[in-house]
Amino acid sequence: MDAWLWWLIAAVGLGIPLVITTMPEFGMFAVGAVAGAAAAGMGGGIVAQVIAFVVVSVALLVFVRPIAYRNRQHAGQRSGIDALKGRQAVVLERVDSGADGRIKLAGEVWSARSLEAGRVFDPGQQVDVVEIDGATAVVM
Repeated sequence: MDAWLWWLIAAVGLGIPLVITTMPEFGMFAVGAVAGAAAAGMGGGIVAQVIAFVVVSVALLVFVRPIAYRNRQHAGQRSGIDALKGRQAVVLERVDSGADGRIKLAGEVWSARSLEAGRVFDPGQQVDVVEIDGATAVVM
């Protein structure tokens, strides 16, 4: 079997964990393996193939990886409970620091309590969600 075919098999092998784990490093190594296959296809020896693999993989890791992680950590991509923190909600039933009231948050009705003792919110008021404690929104 030709060397370029082995490099392509390695590229596919590195592409599988990329899809499963969504770790961009695997994709960068897969592109490096394609560069190794290109070097083999052009008649380069094993040293040239390995150098092509290493140079392309390292270049992608050094230059593309920081950009990929910066975009992956974007604050606008929060999900779950983290996406609800900092949002505004409307009070449906009286909310205080003791008994749970009700708020409408992101189109859903949530139980809520006040962050500050003694602070009361009446129906119709806007509140800010500070945190989510179990199934209860803590508001202020």
